[in-house]
Amino acid sequence: MTAVQVRVAHGTPCWVSLMTHDVERAKAFYGPLLDWSFTPGPTELGAYVRASLHGARVAGIGLAPERPDLPAEWTTYFAVDSADSASARVRDCGGTVAVGPLENGRAGRLAIAADLSGAFFGLWEGRDHLGWEVVGEPGAPVWSELVTNDEPLAAAFYGSVFQRQVVHADPSAVARGEEDATLRVEGHRVAGLRQTTDLRDGPPRWRIYFAVGDAELTVRQCAALGGSVLVGPADTPYGRVARLADPEGGRFSVVELPVLGLSPA
Repeated sequence: MTAVQVRVAHGTPCWVSLMTHDVERAKAFYGPLLDWSFTPGPTELGAYVRASLHGARVAGIGLAPERPDLPAEWTTYFAVDSADSASARVRDCGGTVAVGPLENGRAGRLAIAADLSGAFFGLWEGRDHLGWEVVGEPGAPVWSELVTNDEPLAAAFYGSVFQRQVVHADPSAVARGEEDATLRVEGHRVAGLRQTTDLRDGPPRWRIYFAVGDAELTVRQCAALGGSVLVGPADTPYGRVARLADPEGGRFSVVELPVLGLSPA
């Protein structure tokens, strides 16, 4: 596997980061589960490490503020040409900018925002750090999907914030288990939006999928490492999927390769 840094197009997911109350515990879980190794990252915003898959950077893990009401959570970051301009559009569309925009050392400029339903996401204006260096390989991110109780409202919000097209799926495709809509960049599907009233996976949020070679094995490893199984494994139009949680409750999903049509690149 060759690590490649590529500046992805504005409006495209480019990075995922876990905020946790115990970085070492998270490393002990995700390292063996997804075959990650870790190196120090920027510390301007607190303790932070970058996870690598065979030398290619794929994700980050940072120390959350000491607030008992703040759960461990994964965040999807979207590449933007300007974190300041994108943050202004978030506010104009009725969303909230909770953090930033601010500098993250020489790596880039970021903001953390929430949409109208309260789902959090990140904005990343990369400089030295452009984002993940591999996707779609076992252990790497493969897809981000908004789970929301108001997909039409979310579609209008994200289409306006990123100034990109949102395409709604045919009802027959939704009935087969596909997303209700997809965010498109230059004609390519880059993220999904799914309408749901299923509360098993918590309130509206961006659900992150990591590719794995064997979903059943990953589920067993997750339990052995102190995590939990929320749903699955189950077959979907995109492969066999399980929804999991780490020992601190941080939620994520895995999808067994081969994955057809589920690429954020």
